[in-house]
Amino acid sequence: MIEIKDLKFDQNGLIPAIVVDATDGKVLMLAYMNAESLQITMDEGTTCFWSRSRQELWRKGETSGNRQHVLCIKADCDRDTLTVLVNKDGPACHTGAETCFNDLVYTSGTEEPFSLKTLEALLADRREKMPEGSYTTYLFAKGMDKILKKVGEESTEVIIAGKNQDKAEAIYEIADLAYHVMVMMNEMGISVDEVKAELASRHIIDHKVKQEKMK
Repeated sequence: MIEIKDLKFDQNGLIPAIVVDATDGKVLMLAYMNAESLQITMDEGTTCFWSRSRQELWRKGETSGNRQHVLCIKADCDRDTLTVLVNKDGPACHTGAETCFNDLVYTSGTEEPFSLKTLEALLADRREKMPEGSYTTYLFAKGMDKILKKVGEESTEVIIAGKNQDKAEAIYEIADLAYHVMVMMNEMGISVDEVKAELASRHIIDHKVKQEKMK
């Protein structure tokens, strides 16, 4: 692990910090840190930058509440740029967008890479617009009883595939189960981030339990 003194700050004492969403890997924003703001970030566990326009320290979310909780900070091979992996409390951009990078400059025509967040957004769009011919629309139209029935059916299919030691079938059925669970989550107003936070809290507890057992 390197120290702050090992980093290469520019002539103004700044280093670019690329903030990345830990949930889906999206780049949220580019900001700058000096040695003081980087130290504050590490001490407080939330991002703090140096505002070049205001010439002062800037704690992200200080006024908006959209804080960024830091998981790790890495330097590139030249040690003159940082990536900051975060869990965010709200939109990263001052416009209210999830990320500051929204204005398309070029596209090859390929679709955005799949993630649980893109699936979550797709389900939310289906629930709002209810397009005809969509299976997701059908589930939302039928309501929670139908959704839960499908979750139960797909859970059984996963169990059968696991019992049969059929890897390909298990993958297929797990995908079906994950989809229907996310439909249920959307119906209940549960976000991927909330589930991720719960899993993260259990990971910390499990890690501590393991440490205690090793003593």
